[in-house]
Amino acid sequence: MKKLIRIGTRDSQLALWQANTVKDKLENLGYETVLVPVKSTGDIVLDKPLYELGITGIFTKTLDVAMLNGSVDIAVHSMKDVPTLLPDGIVQTAVLERASPLDILVKESGANFKKKCTIATGSLRRKAQWLHLYPHHIVVGLRGNVNTRLKKLRESSWQGAIFAKAGLERINVLPDNHQNLDWMVPAPAQGAMVVVALEKDSFSVEATSKLNHKDSDVCTCIEREFLRVLEGGCTAPIGAIATINGDLIKFKGVLFSLDGTNKLEIDKSISISRYKGFGRNCALEILTNGGQELMQQIKAETK
Repeated sequence: MKKLIRIGTRDSQLALWQANTVKDKLENLGYETVLVPVKSTGDIVLDKPLYELGITGIFTKTLDVAMLNGSVDIAVHSMKDVPTLLPDGIVQTAVLERASPLDILVKESGANFKKKCTIATGSLRRKAQWLHLYPHHIVVGLRGNVNTRLKKLRESSWQGAIFAKAGLERINVLPDNHQNLDWMVPAPAQGAMVVVALEKDSFSVEATSKLNHKDSDVCTCIEREFLRVLEGGCTAPIGAIATINGDLIKFKGVLFSLDGTNKLEIDKSISISRYKGFGRNCALEILTNGGQELMQQIKAETK
């Protein structure tokens, strides 16, 4: 049976780039596709930090609804935006080969971080890690799509703003005045794109499964499992990165207090054949060694 695969996507430049990448890959395999752009609440409400909006999967919920009501067949997301528990009836079918997971700082020329500076980000994780290294700095909120945030930075008096490198590279807006933050542990699955489909739609599931990149799938699975077990439904400053080197998977995970003063970290390696449950075990180790109390503190502070 042949059918047209309707690809749901947010309508930002980056989201459309990602959806078009999946569209091209599917069409190269002989499938017929069409893009169906929609606008999410996360793209509309820009005057509040994401954690204050209190919606799990704010960038993905609209597409979930569109899939469940039959308006689209599949959806393409930045994987770091996707809740670790998908809605009933929706399944992950493919993780595309991961781009750079790094965070970067786009900075004002001549900025001296030894002095008091103002840095912009809408991420609790980035804010906590920045303040851990630069406790004398001020971190302000920054929302909007990539182009909107770059424009706000240019028009501001800030000394810099933090972005995911992959997003800026994908739409060719990576400024020359950027610095790789290789000391900052990225968000779980940062740099990866994921495809989801209705579980009962065997045609779309089979078609998109052909796009899966095994190593990227394994690494993001570990990172998101770490996030799911730690988070417990609460938004928190959590970073995780897994990398494959030969037969080994190296993993680093962190949990910070909101102000960055308290840091819990785990750094471990395991055979790739034993990766299942690895993220969960790392999260449990963090929780046992002070993480449970820190998560309770974060929940109390974000109520």
